[in-house]
Amino acid sequence: MKKRWLLLAVLPLFTTTIAAQKPVEKGLQSINQATAEAQIEFLASDLLEGREAGTRGCEIAAAYIASSLKQMGIAPLLAEYEQPFAAYAEERQRKTRYQVHPDSVAKIEKNTHRKLNLNNILGMIKGVDTTEYVIVGAHYDHLGVDPTLVGDKIYNGADDNATGVSAVLQIAQAFMASGKQPARNVIFAFWDGEEKGLLGSAYYVQTAPYIKQVKGYLNFDMIGRNSNAKVPAQVDYFYTEAYPCFGDWIKKDIKKYDLNLVPVYHPWDKPIGGSDNASFARHDIPIIWYHTNGHPDYHQPSDHAEKLNWEKVVDITKASYLNMWSFANDFQID
Repeated sequence: MKKRWLLLAVLPLFTTTIAAQKPVEKGLQSINQATAEAQIEFLASDLLEGREAGTRGCEIAAAYIASSLKQMGIAPLLAEYEQPFAAYAEERQRKTRYQVHPDSVAKIEKNTHRKLNLNNILGMIKGVDTTEYVIVGAHYDHLGVDPTLVGDKIYNGADDNATGVSAVLQIAQAFMASGKQPARNVIFAFWDGEEKGLLGSAYYVQTAPYIKQVKGYLNFDMIGRNSNAKVPAQVDYFYTEAYPCFGDWIKKDIKKYDLNLVPVYHPWDKPIGGSDNASFARHDIPIIWYHTNGHPDYHQPSDHAEKLNWEKVVDITKASYLNMWSFANDFQID
C-alpha cells in the first residue's frame, strides 16, 4: 500500500516535468547513438559499393534516404523526394570535370561528351512563415569501387559522408519529435555528385526560384573521426564571419546541454571552399559547416564505420540540431 501511495505522489511530479519540457528539448532527446550506428553502417556497407554518383549503389542510398524521410512523416520538397538532374563532361581523354551550369552544358553537348543522371533528395517541414527557408544538408555520394586495387576495392565512405547523412536524418527526426512547427520552412537536403565537383548543391542553388529567401545553410562533411588524438572531442566549426552569433550559439549550447565538444572556431569572410557550403556562400547565404578534419583513411577503402567516434557523431548532431533550431526560429537577417 505504501508503494502505491508513493507512486501516486510521484506520478504528478513526473507528468508535470514531461509537460513542462520545451519542444527543442523533446527533439534533442530523440538523437541517439543506436540510430546513428544503424544509418551509417548501412550506408557504408559493401552492398552499396561505395555510393559513386550515377551508380546503382548511390541509387540505393538515395532510395534509403527518401524512405527514411517518408517514414518520419516529412513531406518531399518537390512532387517527389528526388530532384533529378544531369551532369555533363567532355570526353574522358580531356579529364575535365562534370558541369551542371546550362552555359557549360551547351558547349559540352556540341562535342563528344559524357553524361551522369543524378538525384538530390529533398524533404521539408513547412514553417509558419512559408516565404523563408533554412537548409541543412550533406552529400551522400562517395568514390565507388576501383577494381584495379589490390585487396579492399570498395571506398565505403563511412566518415565521408555517411556520418553527415545520418546527422541530417536525425535532425529531421528531432524537428518532428519536437511537436512544434518551425517559424521558417526547414529543408533537409542530401546532395548527389559532391565528389565530382559539388554538382548536386550547385544545381540546386542555380535552379531554386526562392534562393534569395534562403536565410541560412548548415553543412556536414565528415564528422566522425579524431584528427587530433590528444583532443578527441575537437571539431572544426566554420561559419560566415559576418555573423558572430553563430559562434555564440555553439558555446552556449555546449555549456547548457553538456555536450562533449571542443570547437576550433573558423570565422570566414565567404566560406567558398571545402564542401557544399561553397555553393551557398557564393550566393551570400550565411553558412555553418561542421567538419572533424582529415585522417589517414580519407578517400581510402579503409574509411570504415568501426573506426568512428560514435559519441562525437552524436554530440555534433545534437549541437547542429540546436543550430538549426535557432536558424529556423530565432535567427534574424535582413
